[in-house]
Amino acid sequence: MGFLDKILNAKREEVAGRKLELAMPELEALCRGLPPTRNLLAALRPDRGAKVRLIAELKKASPSRGLLADSFDPCSLARTYRDNGAAALSVLTDKEAFQGKIELLSEVRPLVDCPLLRKDFILEEYQLFESRLFGADAVLLIVAALAPTQLRELMQAAKGLGLTTLVEVHTREELDVALTAGASLIGVNNRNLQTFETTLETSLTLIPTIPEGPIVVSESGIFTRDDVLRVVDAGAHAVLVGEALVRAADVAAKVRELALLDQPKLKSDR
Repeated sequence: MGFLDKILNAKREEVAGRKLELAMPELEALCRGLPPTRNLLAALRPDRGAKVRLIAELKKASPSRGLLADSFDPCSLARTYRDNGAAALSVLTDKEAFQGKIELLSEVRPLVDCPLLRKDFILEEYQLFESRLFGADAVLLIVAALAPTQLRELMQAAKGLGLTTLVEVHTREELDVALTAGASLIGVNNRNLQTFETTLETSLTLIPTIPEGPIVVSESGIFTRDDVLRVVDAGAHAVLVGEALVRAADVAAKVRELALLDQPKLKSDR
């Protein structure tokens, strides 16, 4: 059994438990009258000469790397991300594998004016209402975790709640599913979710095959400015980065580097 299978099994149990704490009718009622969501698609569309948009992730731990930072202050990180050029924030809310929590969304939302993506393993409509209640503007939908019919149903339900969907793929077959479903925002994950191994070759191979229309995000395995330039040259409009930012000695400088906002010195200037 791979990492993804184990995570999904745990997620089904987690959601079942949360439903006992707050039933769907009550959750739906709490979502009525919420303020409009922030537009993730607009935030990720490069303009004014920008080469790429950065989705900066609040990520405490991972199944393969363990704890990523001894001192994890999501609120301070969120402000640093936004102040230094991040277009949007990804908030990792999975508890079992990543030591996240859904409450991070509501803690961070008042501190920044950019869209918040809930990064989790969304399997059913209940989680969409939950995401909306706690302050998400968008959610991740992973093709590898969903049947094509489930994907389409969740995309439609999310749209009804005002949530943007980032549809994540890792293979050509999954990309075909996302395109057939009409995804307007596609994430190409450089990480194999069963083995948790990463390679930028996934983005370099898949992104050039995506037709014009969707905004494309390269996710995972991005650590340097050169990594960003490689996936941008392949056609990515945005990058999603967590580990490289959380572990950086100078987070602000790393955000600017990966958002391509830094001005590297020429060799003659060194």
